[in-house]
Amino acid sequence: MRTSYRFLLTTLTVMALCAGKAHAQKAIILPEDYARITIQSLPEDAKVYCNGRLICTTTPATVDIPFRGVIAPGSKKDKDLRMRRSAEASRIELTFVKDGHVRGTEIIKPVITQIKKKEYQFEWPKTVIHEFAKAKGSTYGNEYKKDPTIVKGEAKTRVSRDKPGQSALERTIIRWYFDSAPKGARVFWRVVSSVPAEVKNTNELYLGTTPYEDTRSFNILGLTYENSRDVQIEVKLRRQGYMEQTKRFNVRQAIDQQEISSFFDLVKEE
Repeated sequence: MRTSYRFLLTTLTVMALCAGKAHAQKAIILPEDYARITIQSLPEDAKVYCNGRLICTTTPATVDIPFRGVIAPGSKKDKDLRMRRSAEASRIELTFVKDGHVRGTEIIKPVITQIKKKEYQFEWPKTVIHEFAKAKGSTYGNEYKKDPTIVKGEAKTRVSRDKPGQSALERTIIRWYFDSAPKGARVFWRVVSSVPAEVKNTNELYLGTTPYEDTRSFNILGLTYENSRDVQIEVKLRRQGYMEQTKRFNVRQAIDQQEISSFFDLVKEE
């Protein structure tokens, strides 16, 4: 009887130790790594945050998103369940923000594969697309009703160094033509903006001498269809012995006409 009691006590002690050992297992936190993912939104030009940190100033873009992989504790028998729990623990939450639209969230999870005992491979989705819902009472999109000449989806698309050549404004070819009497005057131009927070004023740039003709796009940083009415192109002519002459052209009008042209009748200096 005494032997049976000792055996039972020993068995219970071993079981308690095993249970304590299993309970002591902790999740494995892996070193920080990066997931390269292409982020898109409908409509475009949205900001994207990851855990409150801005990771993308405008969509679409391909970004390296930092993450720390988490491997959940578990037995070797339940490997698939363990990997699913690990994917859930390692998930990344992306928040999409755009004026006139409801803030949205996309949650992405990796597919985790154990390569070696303490080595794991994380496979993330290549692309994440978020479709915005329009905010209640938002006037976003009314600009197309007021001005049907704006290319759809391009009202707020800015000319940017981050996305060179991707805006409709940069693909719109404008004819530049200037002549003068007498000929041979030097032609200069600069940007004059009444919205300097969006489009900066620039210094004078030399074009050539009259007669001057060229075709070029509006590669003016920060320019959009919406603010183009508040931006002007100043053209200045100089010729020795003659008075300097200046003319200004509204950018939006130039876009609609697809031309900036003028004739300068130069006046001799007294």
